Amino acid sequence: MESRLPVIIIVLCVAALTFALPHSLAPYPKWIPLTVLIVLMALAKLAHHQGHTLWNTILGSLANAVTTLFLLWSVALLVITLPTRKESPADLLLSAGILWTTNVVVFALWYWRIDAGGPNARDRRGRHDCGAFLFPQMTLDEDKRKASSYSEWYPHFVDYLFLAFNTSTALSPTDTAVLSRWAKLMMMAQSAISLVIIVLLAARAINSLQ
Repeated sequence: MESRLPVIIIVLCVAALTFALPHSLAPYPKWIPLTVLIVLMALAKLAHHQGHTLWNTILGSLANAVTTLFLLWSVALLVITLPTRKESPADLLLSAGILWTTNVVVFALWYWRIDAGGPNARDRRGRHDCGAFLFPQMTLDEDKRKASSYSEWYPHFVDYLFLAFNTSTALSPTDTAVLSRWAKLMMMAQSAISLVIIVLLAARAINSLQ
């Protein structure tokens, strides 16, 4: 069974990063995202521990939605306020890094939460033969899978985090084929947000250094 601890840690770390965002990109009390996510993740962990998979899925999806909302809010404010921003180049680059990192984590969480029925369904099945993404381990023939450590392999959060990282950096899934339409649409959205962050904020900061 996949441990939920890495997911909880990375979600809370990303929420904590909002404390470093300028007020123009986070015009709300900085403790709100972290507090809300701590409560939701604690309840989701409790539901998972007690075997309430439906409530675990609902609470986990709600935590994802909250993180997504704050990301989209900050990116929208970035687009709207960029022409009048007065931050130093270092502050602009810091903001770009935080929003870019949040974008990677947010979509990794959605891929992990939705693919093949979600983590609870994948835990029950064990072996992973179908889903929205064709991971390299799934392309091995039966004999090679049995002879390797991948005979009962199924993707964990780190696999989806790697997929999301590649999507934001290379603007493509690289070694993993995308099979589902919903996954293709989500990856298009992730790449678009990544481009907005890089082009509008990082490029402005680099130009300011000249």
